[in-house]
Amino acid sequence: MTRFSFLLLFTLAPVVGAVAQRGEEILESQLPPEWNNGDYFDQTLPPDDEWWRNFNDPVLDSLIMYASENNYSALGAIENIRKARVAWNTARGKMLPSFDLSLGWQRAKTSGNIAQTMYTEAWEGQFSTAVSMQWQADVFGAIYMRSKAQKMLFMATEEEYKAVMVTLVANVAATYFSLCQSIAQLQVLRENVKSQKEIMDIVISRYNSGLASKLDVAQSRSVYHSTMAQIPAMQATIEEYRNKMAVLLGVYPQMLAGWPAENHALPSYIEPVEVGVPAMLLRRRPDIRAAERQVEANAALLGATKRDWFPQVLLTGSIGFASGEMKHLFRSKSLTWEIAPTIRWNIFSGGERLNATREARAALDQSILSFNSTLLTAVQEVESAMSQYKSSIEQIVSLREAVNQNEETLTLSLELYKQGLSEYQNVLDAQRTLLTYQGYLVQAQGGSLIYLVQLYEALGGGW
Repeated sequence: MTRFSFLLLFTLAPVVGAVAQRGEEILESQLPPEWNNGDYFDQTLPPDDEWWRNFNDPVLDSLIMYASENNYSALGAIENIRKARVAWNTARGKMLPSFDLSLGWQRAKTSGNIAQTMYTEAWEGQFSTAVSMQWQADVFGAIYMRSKAQKMLFMATEEEYKAVMVTLVANVAATYFSLCQSIAQLQVLRENVKSQKEIMDIVISRYNSGLASKLDVAQSRSVYHSTMAQIPAMQATIEEYRNKMAVLLGVYPQMLAGWPAENHALPSYIEPVEVGVPAMLLRRRPDIRAAERQVEANAALLGATKRDWFPQVLLTGSIGFASGEMKHLFRSKSLTWEIAPTIRWNIFSGGERLNATREARAALDQSILSFNSTLLTAVQEVESAMSQYKSSIEQIVSLREAVNQNEETLTLSLELYKQGLSEYQNVLDAQRTLLTYQGYLVQAQGGSLIYLVQLYEALGGGW
């Protein structure tokens, strides 16, 4: 037995070791060179920090806490953990013997009309009680390997729950920032409508005084109403994000009616962020760890199928009492017992065991490929999020300057127009350009926040 166990362990060890080594090699070879140092950004954050608190937004904190306790996807992931734990406990239980307790009474009458007992009737009665036991000794470790596989699957469900939570937190944050961005864009539109209304009144007043043409009036009204026309579409966008947030929170949209207020500010956050060493943080992504657990589970199942080729050692037995009369049931003469050790070796199963091993090996290879794919996707997501976040910060700086210059352009062109030193077309162009760049700035600010959320999500979050 010892020799068989040693040979089987020698066969499986390279498989499990190669799986772990392959994951490390891929991780090291596929990462960008700059990921191996901590100088990619400037500021260091704890790797397990609740990253969303860096935005200093109590509303966002409350939304995430509420969603984590009420979102149906999160609750479903918790139930998956419970289910996997039960399956693991069931697999572990097969390593222990099973015991049965029986209590019985039997009464029988033998016919007097058969040849052996002609004209003689016989009555028989028996009381009995017994405890029986059955146990499969896990000599070659097949049961243990299946138990280990269930343990790895249980650990995988824990990682899947963490992945669900990372995605949920990121979705709540991204939806919240998108909602704030839409509200900020609505504020920009209304501020421009107000400004354009004031300018339109000036143009009409000048027209009534004979200082402006009817064309100027028509153009000022055109700009005003075109801006007004964008407001309903933006309000619909706000309602869309509000409904999406309701689903993430696990509530009906009616509960968020009128929330948040229309003067809710878009968080301003363009600080350089250091997420740690990406090569190290990537290893804590829940989906990567879950893929690793799946590989380990399939490796264990492959080992179990190989161990099925060896004999099974079974031990059955029972001990109890039997007596024709109840009063003699528990006397020493009424004691009964039996023990029956058995070795069972299936020498032919129509290729069932061979095909089971092949199937397990194919499942292992497939899980390794899935791990590789998950890893490469993670690298791509982190690299894209880093690049987008850095670019968005640079864009915000330029757009702020552009907005400032366009505000000054509008002020100067309006003053010249009032003095009759410039045509209204200059004011008109300045109005349109200012509205455009203010919208771009709000989009860039909201996009920057969303890119930062995507970066934290790509690195596995901090849940």
